[in-house]
Amino acid sequence: MTIVYLSFGSNMGDRERQINDALNLLNTLPETKVTKISSLYETAPVGGVEQDDFLNGVVALETNLSPIELLDGIQSIELKLNRVRKIHWGPRTIDLDIVLFGDLVVDSERLKVPHPFMHERSFVLIPLNEIAPQAIHPVLNKKISDIVTLDPDVRIYK
Repeated sequence: MTIVYLSFGSNMGDRERQINDALNLLNTLPETKVTKISSLYETAPVGGVEQDDFLNGVVALETNLSPIELLDGIQSIELKLNRVRKIHWGPRTIDLDIVLFGDLVVDSERLKVPHPFMHERSFVLIPLNEIAPQAIHPVLNKKISDIVTLDPDVRIYK
């Protein structure tokens, strides 16, 4: 099984419920199980669209799915939880992104792994560092603990 890290976030409706529902649905994907979940962090949105703050975190999975099969699975979870893709970087009920997929580097039209902006986003790095400080960014060839920096705007929620 491959160890995969997904970032998750929600800033619409009952954010905690949306996240819990998504995490529970991840365990229903074939040959996939959740192994670790970070704390929740509250963060301001990025991208310039005015919207409510996000709850963010990172979850570790073990899976036998391919990267594209996992992408299809998480996109179906987003649809089940009423994710609408109208505004780029806009508000969302749930957002699930593949951050790291083992040590794979994927650069296709549908999927880029590692996530191309993860090393710039404290709301991904801080929770990832909480559950996997020794994980290696396969492009930068650095441990997450060596990339992460403290950010006072990323506030622990729970």
